[in-house]
Amino acid sequence: MAVVAEGLEPAAVAATAEDAADAAPRAALLLAGNRLNLDLYPGGCRRLLRLCAERPPRLQLVEFLRLSAHEDPRLLGAALAQVPHSLPRLRSLVLAGGQRRDALGACLRGSLTSLPAGLGGLARLAHLDLSFNSLEALPNCVLHLRGLDALLLSHNRLPELPEALGALPALTFLTAAHNHLRTLPPGLGALSTLQCLDLSQNLLSTLPPEIGGLSSLAELNLASNRLQSLPASLGALRSLRRLVLHSNLLASVPAGLARLPLLARLDLRDNQLRDVPPELLDAPFVRLQGNPLGTAPPGPPSSPGTPVVPEMPSLFLTSDLDSFPVTPRGCSVTLACGVRLQFPAGAAATPITIQYRLWLPEPRLAPLGPHDALLSAVLELQPHGMAFQQDVGLWLLCVPPRARRCREVVVRTVDNGSWRDLEAHLEEEAPRRLWAHCRVPHFSCFLVVSRPVSDSCLVPPEGGMLCSSGHAGIKVTFPPGATEEPRRVRMQVVRVAARELRALLGEPGAAVSPLLCLSQSGPPGFLQPVTVQLPLPPGVTGLGLDRAHLHLLYRAPPAATWDDITAQVALELTHLYARFQVTHFSWYWLWYTTKTCVGGLARKAWERLRLHRVNLLALQRRRDPEQVLLQCLPCNKVDATLKRLLQRYRGPEPSDTVDMFEGEKFFAAFEGGIEVDADRPDCVDGRVCFVFYSHLKNVKEVYVTTALDREAQAVRGQVSFYRGTVPAEVPEEAAAARRRGTDGLWMATLPLKLPRLQGSEATQQGPGANLSLAPLNLGDAESGFLTQSNLLSVAGRLGPDWPAVALHLGVPYRELQRIQHRFRDDLDGQIRHMLFSWAERHAGQPGAVELLVHALEQSDRRDVAEEVRAVLELGRHKYQDGIRRTGLASGRPTPPGASASQTPEPAQA
Repeated sequence: MAVVAEGLEPAAVAATAEDAADAAPRAALLLAGNRLNLDLYPGGCRRLLRLCAERPPRLQLVEFLRLSAHEDPRLLGAALAQVPHSLPRLRSLVLAGGQRRDALGACLRGSLTSLPAGLGGLARLAHLDLSFNSLEALPNCVLHLRGLDALLLSHNRLPELPEALGALPALTFLTAAHNHLRTLPPGLGALSTLQCLDLSQNLLSTLPPEIGGLSSLAELNLASNRLQSLPASLGALRSLRRLVLHSNLLASVPAGLARLPLLARLDLRDNQLRDVPPELLDAPFVRLQGNPLGTAPPGPPSSPGTPVVPEMPSLFLTSDLDSFPVTPRGCSVTLACGVRLQFPAGAAATPITIQYRLWLPEPRLAPLGPHDALLSAVLELQPHGMAFQQDVGLWLLCVPPRARRCREVVVRTVDNGSWRDLEAHLEEEAPRRLWAHCRVPHFSCFLVVSRPVSDSCLVPPEGGMLCSSGHAGIKVTFPPGATEEPRRVRMQVVRVAARELRALLGEPGAAVSPLLCLSQSGPPGFLQPVTVQLPLPPGVTGLGLDRAHLHLLYRAPPAATWDDITAQVALELTHLYARFQVTHFSWYWLWYTTKTCVGGLARKAWERLRLHRVNLLALQRRRDPEQVLLQCLPCNKVDATLKRLLQRYRGPEPSDTVDMFEGEKFFAAFEGGIEVDADRPDCVDGRVCFVFYSHLKNVKEVYVTTALDREAQAVRGQVSFYRGTVPAEVPEEAAAARRRGTDGLWMATLPLKLPRLQGSEATQQGPGANLSLAPLNLGDAESGFLTQSNLLSVAGRLGPDWPAVALHLGVPYRELQRIQHRFRDDLDGQIRHMLFSWAERHAGQPGAVELLVHALEQSDRRDVAEEVRAVLELGRHKYQDGIRRTGLASGRPTPPGASASQTPEPAQA
């Protein structure tokens, strides 16, 4: 009997049959009793299709099936469509993703977005695992599985659960952790057989009262949501043994929880609890750390016995505000840049005004270690140093780190003039939208950093041991008497890719251990030698190694050299480890190589570890060649980025690969008669400044112009990229051969072309020609003006996109039609008339400039929106400079590390 793979093209079906023919014997061998495991083998779906086509007798006995969700979606759908007919006794179906990892160790989601309707006919199915997939809705067939006992939906993208889920009569286990759930259906309370429910790491703010109907529920996990209150019906869960509610916004808990007879664990850490039932305060199974217990909200005293649940004010700031008030009542604040703050009641003893500002990151505002990566802009909160009565919750928006194995995310801040790291918890609301959550006792500058995992301990005079949490076998032993006073020691370990090392050395047998960094507080040395244990390099054992090839390297900051100290220490070797003793802490590295001058090679290898291979782009917008996009991005992202950009841009091939450090400065200089069209805060002497951060978008769009005659011929120029800050003497144009030969600052030169102007275009080069309007200003001096000249520049950039911008500005459709009819042969006239008519109506009104910026962004013209923001920022700086010159400055402090004359430019939205 032939099986047709539904949903596949004929060529795909033929390929499936051809590829699976040779795999048929192997697939049959995978039938182990009543289990069929195809998730760990390539082509698992093809093997299943072949088995379904051959129908071996043992196939009818299969009760457990595992398939990889990383298969081709069409093949996966075709294979699943055969399951109800070919495996009628199936009891367990696992379709989970997450088995594969990317190059940096992060789990990959499966491709599963739906299930065939026929799976609803699996009457015996009791276990269904759909975790680590891309589901945005629960497939309807799941609701027909009346015998389902366990349903696993974690790590998907589900915004809600269906009401009909409560009709599954046999369900005892349900997990939907790490999704996007905001509410729960009331029908969930009808699952009278449910024993374990995990809804952690979602966006839940309330629970339906019907949840009290889960009469058999023994475990309930609601951690890391946004719950502000709990229904009293939770007190009816008489079978509940474990209730996890940590990392929410709870101000109180129902008194009925204290009367649950079987409750053995109640986790209420990191909430906003000020009062809990007395029976829970001293209970050994209750965890209450991180709550403001004992504080009372302000206001008139309540009558005895009446619980007080204060209302937490919520503020949502627009981008034209840079301050907000906080009272002793507390509040929840969401800034326009996406940052969130939670002020618990009593955090501020008196009403205060908080000011905030987002700064573009640069080395003096974003200090990074040798192996750190920056994940966010720099947030400044004022007043600096003012201590709160209770810690304030802070959620910083950041980009997801690319590497998570043996790395951690922290929030870096200034404390008493020095930088320190705060423990952070990551919360994901949507794909590529991540917050780093921490608690801060006072305000300063904050940024999110990815760093190697840091292990630390307090070493007493009696001695101790510090072990690495991510690298088995790395440890430091402190003997008694090593220190007179307790001191804090810290360990960081950096993995080294063997492939890059061998390519650098040109030696196939070379190997190195992980890189170990040890630091301490207090005196620089120890009173007794400390024993350090490192694993031998991969592939090297203590039994057969040649000691002449083993080198222990030492680096003492601030020196950039690595010293070979093998002859100065006694190396004790075991089968897997090397031990040695030191009295001072620094960087240590174990090498196994036949090379002799290892110190210089180690310096190059250490630099290679910190370098990022990037390409430089210079593209011109197809509809407006004067708009140039400059970008620096990792070489592995070039192809995908170009595929997305080349629909709207054109330009030369990317530059050759360039190596750059995290936080390295560089700039772009336009040459050959082309220059920047307008003043920009990030532009010095016509050169656009950049700072490279591997995880952030290193992209800027600028408008260029030329003093040459474009009516006669096109202008052919170029943009060159140089390392470092813009020098006092800006580099003059030079031959590319000279740059490549002698100039170590030069990185790349890419050609640009401004096409020859036609007659009609030449007459339109002066946007103000044939236009007579009264002087017009939008905005104000403090927040920034848009003048008539600025509006003309905006009008010249819009092109055919102007109707979308007009509609987003609120221009009626009838008026838009009248403008198009009146200026039916003049596109520029249509744009200018629309824009200036709207501006005249909104002149002097607050928020008009922000409305224009939002309309540009909603019309997918973020390039023009960023240009408007840059103009506004430049105006604000000129206004503030004028205030300072006249002696009217408010004395607002600058961020740590920046002098008043070197205040960095604020980040553009």
